[in-house]
Amino acid sequence: MRPPRLDSLRNKLVLVFFGITATAFAVIYFGVVPQLEQNLEERKLAELRRVADAAQPTLERLMGRRDVSASELDRRVRAVADAVGARLTLLGVQQSAGGRRLRGLRFFVITDSREERVVPENPRLAARAVRAGRLESSFIMLRGDRLGQVAQPLEFRDRADWVALYSRSFSDVAETVAYIRDRVVAATAVALVIALLGGYLVAQALARRVRRLERGAQEVAKGRFTGPLPVDSSDELGQLTQTFNEMQQQLSAVDVTRKEFVATASHELRTPIFSLAGFVELLQDEELDEETRREFLDTMAEQVERLQKLSVDLLDLSRIDAGSIELRRDRVDLSELTRSIVSEFTPALGEHHTVLEVELPANGVAARCDRERVAQIMRILLDNALRHTPEGTPVTVSADRHNGAAEVTVADRGPGIGDGTVEHAFERFYTGDAQRGAGLGLAIASELAERMDGRIRLSSRPGATVFTLELPAS
Repeated sequence: MRPPRLDSLRNKLVLVFFGITATAFAVIYFGVVPQLEQNLEERKLAELRRVADAAQPTLERLMGRRDVSASELDRRVRAVADAVGARLTLLGVQQSAGGRRLRGLRFFVITDSREERVVPENPRLAARAVRAGRLESSFIMLRGDRLGQVAQPLEFRDRADWVALYSRSFSDVAETVAYIRDRVVAATAVALVIALLGGYLVAQALARRVRRLERGAQEVAKGRFTGPLPVDSSDELGQLTQTFNEMQQQLSAVDVTRKEFVATASHELRTPIFSLAGFVELLQDEELDEETRREFLDTMAEQVERLQKLSVDLLDLSRIDAGSIELRRDRVDLSELTRSIVSEFTPALGEHHTVLEVELPANGVAARCDRERVAQIMRILLDNALRHTPEGTPVTVSADRHNGAAEVTVADRGPGIGDGTVEHAFERFYTGDAQRGAGLGLAIASELAERMDGRIRLSSRPGATVFTLELPAS
């Protein structure tokens, strides 16, 4: 058993499954999770801004009051911090006027809602809020903890003397995001294992079906037609398998027909050639009388004519396959062409003792076609009627318009064509009577008609066989 190649279909499908799953989770881990963290922080910061706006009037009422002691201020600041759920630091503003208003700013801690030595001062944020005269927000790190801060300038007598600095820890956001990241990593590991296993099983099943088709194609390429492959699904591979089975069946039929044709053609060629060789040997006898010699020459002429017809049919068939036949699209009067072709068959009709009836309209029947190829088709149909019917069988040739198409019909009153022969009558190399031809005439006629956008219809029953050539009317 050959080891699987790295570039095999199975491995490629497994890698595709793995890559899609890994990409999806990478997008979640590096795109969605950070965005979630940012959204959570922005929501908490927006809430902090909202509570800061709500607490502003309360804090501004404490400014400039002499009856509020330091301890009372601390108590009220803690009350406000508890109400808003954030740490509150009151910063005093020292500002110097010069050149530009509020050019130099310095800050000092008035009070803090928590009795801790480390106060989350943020002079830059406070200065930005004082200069802008509105709420400003940012983030800082304090002893390894990420804090979201909002600075609210508090005005007394139209001057910002205090800054309320609200701080809230975002550690819960970090914990939530870390939890989600851990779950994403765990889910990614599980999903990748499932993707690898599922991808391998699916790819293995697909690869097995592809290899089965490959082996079947190799057998067909060697000329060995196997039985139909099992069609175990209705997907694309199932449809491909069904198509392969149909192709194999058709190729098998073509191969059988080809072998039969080779045998028939060999017989057709061998018989006149052996016959000619025999007559040539007989003609070399100087004691032959003139009448016998003439009889031999007539027979030899018939055999030569038979060889010529077979070679012309084979040549036409090869040119049709090669696409080298050029067809013209001229306006042709089928009535006039029919009379011309019928006149060519006068000697053959006499030898066959056949009464030929010609039924043509007075005003003619015009068609858009190639005159020479239509004449060839008509010769094939007439020759077929004479060749495959007993002597004296009446034959009728007619032309007419029907349903917007121009038609030429050759009908005979012979024994008809068997049911098993009608459906194969226009197939290449098929002959219902191997003794009377190689079965190429009707196949050539049918393909020529199709290349002129027409067709040949056949209907047959005992006592009536009708071939109808249908062409585009002009």
